Amino acid sequence: MPEALARIVGSVFQNPRSQFFNLDTTGEIAFGCENLGLPASEIRERVWAAARELGIEALLDRDIFALSGGEKQKIAVASAYAPGPDIFVFDEPSSNLDHAACLELAALMKRLKAQGKTLLIAEHRLYYLTGLFDRAIYLKSGEIRRDWPQKEFLALSNKERADLGLRAVSLDSLASKTENTARTNSAPTFTISGLAAGYKRGKSVLEDISFSAAPGEIIGIVGKNGQGKSTLARVLCGLHKEWSGSVVLKGKPLKSKERAGLCYLVMQESGYQLFTDSVENELLLSKSRKERPSDEKVNAILQSLWLSALRERHPMSLSGGEKQRTAIGTAMAHNAAVLIFDEPTSGLDFGNMRRVVDVLKQSADDGKIVFVITHDFELLIRACTRVLMLDRGKITSDSSLHAENLSNVKEFFS
Repeated sequence: MPEALARIVGSVFQNPRSQFFNLDTTGEIAFGCENLGLPASEIRERVWAAARELGIEALLDRDIFALSGGEKQKIAVASAYAPGPDIFVFDEPSSNLDHAACLELAALMKRLKAQGKTLLIAEHRLYYLTGLFDRAIYLKSGEIRRDWPQKEFLALSNKERADLGLRAVSLDSLASKTENTARTNSAPTFTISGLAAGYKRGKSVLEDISFSAAPGEIIGIVGKNGQGKSTLARVLCGLHKEWSGSVVLKGKPLKSKERAGLCYLVMQESGYQLFTDSVENELLLSKSRKERPSDEKVNAILQSLWLSALRERHPMSLSGGEKQRTAIGTAMAHNAAVLIFDEPTSGLDFGNMRRVVDVLKQSADDGKIVFVITHDFELLIRACTRVLMLDRGKITSDSSLHAENLSNVKEFFS
């Protein structure tokens, strides 16, 4: 029975916001205990015990929506912990986290394990779990196909893991050089100068952002959570108005409203931009019949993203990875000059990550300017030829991604 399972199993979702019911962190941690009908004094004791034992006392009595992605995930763990379950189920817990937050999550999991808790972790990003898991269970088509002890799983070669569709188990195991060379000799046509933006007057998120981009480039944008990457994407697409600065495309300065249609954003939480009743209709959705892609183009996009069998499915019935690929397909169907992908491999396995790489490269070959906001080092080295690093709303580095400076980028992810 579900009510019986709720007392022994705690769940932590892929997106912690989807399991929040309260506006403050303390109330959220208490919520599960309240549903069990525990006395108020015991609930208070359990909330403080959870915060203390998980090392998150500083997160109590906070606005839950003002937290970073990693902090939200910690609150989700604490809310599952407070009722006292013996088993924890994690569903893609790292998909929206930067590297530092992944390591903090792993430390939290190690605390649970040290307390004798059982952890079941459904995950594609494996490197941060090395040294934590005892067994690796491989699922395919709803069946358990392999069950490795930790030592045997870590002994698999890169090729053996890739053939199974699995990600790398360490950043050091990845290729020592990128797979990419410069994809364009074109002159820059997209110029951003002195861009500043924020959400409250006097508190900027972006400051003096300046760079140029040329058709055919695939530019990675990296930085820790909360450094302004998604805000930059929203400003470039006209979804958020800048405070100052300019955005120029092909010599024409563009106001924020003029960028819609010329710049297309695939959001990190792709469910927010799926509107129709089928995958196919998402690709056909446009402002006018004249701008709709041809049937041939739609079929090619569906096939390239392994969505052909899902073309009649309602987007809200898809898995997280399938929704992500559908949103990417809508971007491919648009004729926008600039495409921006915000964490396009969130929740994707190795095989689908490689398909996204192919989509990015095809878009660049078609003359698009492509930006990729990502925490995924595997994606970065396979797709991008240039990297912008953001820190506290400023560009701290703008460099080509090649073997000579790959170590600098890798250091950021390490």
